[in-house]
Amino acid sequence: MKSYNMTLGLLLMNLFIAFLGIGLVIPVLPSLMNELNINGQTVGYLTAAFALAQLIVSPFAGKAVDRIGRKIMIVIGLFVFGISEFLFGLGNNIEMLFFSRILGGISAAFIMPGVTAYIADITNEKTRPKALGYMSGAISTGFIIGPGIGGFLAEFGTRIPFFFAGALGTLAAILTIIFITEPVRSEETKVETNKTKAKPGFQKIFERKYFTAFILIFIASFGLAAFESFFSLFVDHKFQFTPKDIAIVIMGGGIFGAISQVLLFDRLTRIWGEIKLIRYSLILSAILVFLMTVVHSYFAILLVTFIVFVGFDLFRPAVTTYLSNVAGNEQGFVGGMNSMFTSLANVNGPIIGGMLFDIDINYPYYISAVVLVFGVILTLFWKKHSKSLKDIRPSVAS
Repeated sequence: MKSYNMTLGLLLMNLFIAFLGIGLVIPVLPSLMNELNINGQTVGYLTAAFALAQLIVSPFAGKAVDRIGRKIMIVIGLFVFGISEFLFGLGNNIEMLFFSRILGGISAAFIMPGVTAYIADITNEKTRPKALGYMSGAISTGFIIGPGIGGFLAEFGTRIPFFFAGALGTLAAILTIIFITEPVRSEETKVETNKTKAKPGFQKIFERKYFTAFILIFIASFGLAAFESFFSLFVDHKFQFTPKDIAIVIMGGGIFGAISQVLLFDRLTRIWGEIKLIRYSLILSAILVFLMTVVHSYFAILLVTFIVFVGFDLFRPAVTTYLSNVAGNEQGFVGGMNSMFTSLANVNGPIIGGMLFDIDINYPYYISAVVLVFGVILTLFWKKHSKSLKDIRPSVAS
């Protein structure tokens, strides 16, 4: 148990560090806009560069995780992440910043499916939801707290956050080499493929057990990307927030969301099942994203931001648990596709949001809310697969 806890802790730390790096750039975006004389659309492209690289590489990385191994992909990803962050800290032109974000996207494409598959290997259907809940908590917390840490460190210089993240990534890679071993593939994960003939490549995306979940991952990730990518610009333009103000609001929301996830996810999954929890999470997120356009005071923004992340933080572990339980020995594939659809949303969200932001600063939040409502409607037609957690609950109880 001690070895399991240490291994799981290191894996979660790796994901936290990787997604911390994604969020670090957000509070310094207003400063970069002024320093490099760029507009909101260019900022959207800069944010999307990370996700575009992750989108392209994720399918191949998912296959490599299954064929080459979990550990080596995680280690390579962490080293590439460290390099990308150091380059961003050193970059003094927009081309270098784009190159840095591309490398960062490649690193995330390696790390995310590797960690997801590793966790599936060291857990069973009973323990997996909690482990994947922690995994999603690490992702969400890193992505959400990243701007907070970036905002505080930016007080010492706008590039300091990236040197900090680069050092953390390199340290995590070294710790992974020393303390983590390649897992033994779980026999349980082989059951699903023995039942059905595997389909090649991208055809598997359209399997009934996967497709709706992948579309919902895109929808929720789009909503979060459109919301958070322009949050710093939104409050800077509308309320003249400083990087420190942005850090306080986003870090507070991240901590509140992560705590809510740890306390509520396992309980709500057992009460509602994954599909209902996903639906209610999307409803909560849609309402609160829209409310961001009508609040006017600092404390109102603080309250809305704190609660909106609860919806996003409950959604991701619910859909990840569902996919892991139906994936069989295709854990690497599912992790890669999860990463790919997240990246696809993270590409389109900032680009579309950037164009709309230049027209009206409220428009990115309007489109985010509309997309999330579409996700709610989609869940009403989603049928459970026989391997979902809701279906195995009676056997667990007995």
